[in-house]
Amino acid sequence: MILIVESGATKTDWRVVSPYREPFMVKTAGMNLASVSDVAVESAAHEAVEALSSAGIAGMVDEIHFYAAGLIPTGREEPVPSQAAGLDKVLRTVFTDAVIEYTSDTMAAARSVCGHKPGVAAILGTGSNSCLFDGERIVKNVRSGGFILGDEGGATRLGKLFMSDFLKGLVPEPVSGEFERDFEVDYMTVVRNVYKGDAPSGYLGSFAPWILESYSSSEYVRKLVESNFRDFFERALLQYDVASHPVGVVGGFGYACREILKSVAAPYGIRFGSIIPAPMEGLVDYHLGRI
Repeated sequence: MILIVESGATKTDWRVVSPYREPFMVKTAGMNLASVSDVAVESAAHEAVEALSSAGIAGMVDEIHFYAAGLIPTGREEPVPSQAAGLDKVLRTVFTDAVIEYTSDTMAAARSVCGHKPGVAAILGTGSNSCLFDGERIVKNVRSGGFILGDEGGATRLGKLFMSDFLKGLVPEPVSGEFERDFEVDYMTVVRNVYKGDAPSGYLGSFAPWILESYSSSEYVRKLVESNFRDFFERALLQYDVASHPVGVVGGFGYACREILKSVAAPYGIRFGSIIPAPMEGLVDYHLGRI
């Protein structure tokens, strides 16, 4: 049996799959290995391991594929990347003989939307990332930079752009007044959540659904949303051979904005393949297809 783990900033999906039986699923807290503490990572892993053990499934797993946000490839062959050392110890308490692969959420996106074929894969969720996939390996990756230095096209960056304008009095009415009515956004609350909060990227990204509600009615919001996507295309996607490869997109934000994405991308000659909210179903197909 195969255990597939897909971990993002907000949640982690654990799914045990086999061609011969129904899948078993567990959900735990998100584990961005670049920003979440070792204690939080190990706690989430313990929770999943206990659930799998209680269901009598853990002993049947002989292959694990762990995809995590913030798991940055080093360019060296490492059985266990340093970022996953504590996590590996927890998993090894139960999966003593399993073969474990640790790799990035970018690889999860690539395998999910490209399968075993070459293509360009993009993540458009809370954050963003992209890569060129040759059907087996990621051969090029334009670094995301995270929500401070990059994440163009993602929900957090949209929230960041909007909040910056709001604090400077640049968001026009009626959007500004409606935003102030619906959220606690006095200056000190915003600063505290962004600079001292436990999850600043999640905080900023949480405003994206509300902002999108005004896409059709507000020229300001429309320009902001489209500019965010254009930055992603110009600063990331156009560094790949998009003329030869369709772009597959994974992420709830990209999925929610799929029609906007297609419209903004058209002048760049960018063609989209699959646009899906989460990678798990594609990962199941990818790994079971290898059996």
